[in-house]
Amino acid sequence: MFPSEEIPLNLPDSNISYFPNFFSEVEAKAFFNAILNETNWQQDDIKVFGKTYAQPRLTALFANNKNPYSYSNITMHPEVFTDELLEIKSKIETKTNTIFTSCLANLYRDGNDSNGWHADNEKELGENPIIASVTFGAARYFNLKHKNNKNLKQKLLLENGSLLLMQGKTQHYWLHQIAKTKKEVKPRINLTFRVIPN
Repeated sequence: MFPSEEIPLNLPDSNISYFPNFFSEVEAKAFFNAILNETNWQQDDIKVFGKTYAQPRLTALFANNKNPYSYSNITMHPEVFTDELLEIKSKIETKTNTIFTSCLANLYRDGNDSNGWHADNEKELGENPIIASVTFGAARYFNLKHKNNKNLKQKLLLENGSLLLMQGKTQHYWLHQIAKTKKEVKPRINLTFRVIPN
């Protein structure tokens, strides 16, 4: 297994890097199984244009503090980090030189599960947040589009064991999503590590 190489996306108004094979296949499989089976997954309702829907994925929040995290009119209260999450967090912190305080976990059960266009720009995250996104399980396409220039788009396949790092002004200028797919897709766990100051 080759060591993880940083692949910068070099998109305007952004600082986004992709690290394939950040975790080995053996590590990724073990982490996937542990997180899948040990997490208290929940499915919240989400309001879109005044209508209420079941969120099209399962989620869980972990943190080293009791601070809630709110997005899309959903407020989540964290559980403590598991041993596996602390191990994953430590490896990312060594790479990024950043101490992450919380992790929003997403379980995409199949191709019907998705995450609509959004930016991670909640006030709790600060002005220029750093988001470290890890994928375990099935690969899914990650779509990016610039908020002001409709011609600026990017599609990236987030593979098993990979790390995607978004920082700097990225959330000011770019939206991202995981779109639904009609292809048969196995489950994917996505861990998004964030810094929420006390």
